[in-house]
Amino acid sequence: MSLHAQLSPDAEERLRAQRRNSTISSIFISFLVIVLIGLGLAFIFLPSLFLESPTIVTYNAGSPDDDKLDQKEVNNQIQRKPSAPSSSMAKVIASTTPSPTAIPVPEVNVPDPSTDFGSGDDFGDGWGNGGDGGGGGFGNIPANMRKRCSKQDRLQRLADNGGTPACEDAVMNSLRFLQKTQNDDGSWDGGHKVSMTGLALLAYLGHCETPLSEEFGETVTAAITYLVNVSVKQKGKLGGDLKSNHWCYEHGIATYALAESYTFCNQLGINIPNLQKSVQDSVQWIINNQHKSGGWEYLFSEDNARGGDLSIAAWQMQALKAGKATGLEFKSYRGAISGGLTFVGNCHSSDGSYAYTMNGGGKITLTGAGALCVQQHKGASDAGSRSAVKYLNKKSEFDFKAGPCNLYEHYYSSQAMINAGGNPWKKYNELFRDDLLAAQNKDGSWPNPGGKGHAGYTGTATYRTALCTLMLEVYYRFLPGSNAK
Repeated sequence: MSLHAQLSPDAEERLRAQRRNSTISSIFISFLVIVLIGLGLAFIFLPSLFLESPTIVTYNAGSPDDDKLDQKEVNNQIQRKPSAPSSSMAKVIASTTPSPTAIPVPEVNVPDPSTDFGSGDDFGDGWGNGGDGGGGGFGNIPANMRKRCSKQDRLQRLADNGGTPACEDAVMNSLRFLQKTQNDDGSWDGGHKVSMTGLALLAYLGHCETPLSEEFGETVTAAITYLVNVSVKQKGKLGGDLKSNHWCYEHGIATYALAESYTFCNQLGINIPNLQKSVQDSVQWIINNQHKSGGWEYLFSEDNARGGDLSIAAWQMQALKAGKATGLEFKSYRGAISGGLTFVGNCHSSDGSYAYTMNGGGKITLTGAGALCVQQHKGASDAGSRSAVKYLNKKSEFDFKAGPCNLYEHYYSSQAMINAGGNPWKKYNELFRDDLLAAQNKDGSWPNPGGKGHAGYTGTATYRTALCTLMLEVYYRFLPGSNAK
């Protein structure tokens, strides 16, 4: 027998009501707790959503001794000679700096220079005629370019590679000379403005002067803008006179300069309208208009009998190398490089020298050019490069006053020899460094080389000064041994 306690109906109703109230209270309390937690989290995190995040400069892992790089700012106070009013104004710099800089975008009127580029059948005597003469936040910048962007690192590399403080002083003086002689439209010189602007711009970029540079920012921006306008107007073709045999030189030089400009501007967050398209179109033009031999020829002929000219091809190969560094994609790029190296190899003579044309007689003038092409795309250890360095080690001569002094030749030789390093570079450096420094004019330019032994194209003050500057930047402009990467 068991006893069961039974609640009255009223008691059961009260118990159920109590349970309902307890459940409702529990739910309400839980909701309040969740709301309070949410408010607490919002108090902590919401301010960061409305505050502008600070600019953080990141760097790719480099060598253990990488120094902090100089973060240059836009200088809005640079005084320039007045230019003619322009109907179009554009903000060509859009970076993380507080105040964007606006400059006039020149309406480019591409001149019609004379059909002769210097004299002879090429860019001037020795530029391919087969004659006796010759011509910020930088972390993601390719490593072989990044080292030029820290003053401390630049000076250290200068000292390590046989340079002197006088080399840096000479470079600064030359850049200031070029700044003073720049045309109002951003170009240089009166004839062959595209190539001269490209060479001058390369000299600035070789010292890591960008549109954000305090002293030279406006100069660099105007030069880039000029070349971009030429490219846009002519659908990727960079030349002053597209009917001249020699515009292929202008195109290679200017494309090289624009590609390096894009690499720096892209990393620094600088937007110059149409710069990317200009690089894309100009590099692709080189690839699409390669001679069937693998080289490049006057007027970008693809099937003439001569089969290409190493003096022309060397600029295209440098431009292609700079194009690769941009990270942009180009159709048939690998095939163009492979063909170019085949052509360069066919210009190589058994004594180590390089000739202007395939199976031609090798000359000192273009031996450095041939070696550099191989070094940039295959590496300094390649057999062709090594034999060329041995030839240069025996044959190179440099005497600015008495001659011979072929600046076009030594623009290439200086790069090829420092890439080789060791005793050949030490000997070559002693050959040219102090002589070149002593020859600089007080205004920062270089005069015509003297002596009967000079057979190369001497060009204008812009031409000579740009080449000499690039020679003195060779100590830090690229990292030896990294060109093929």
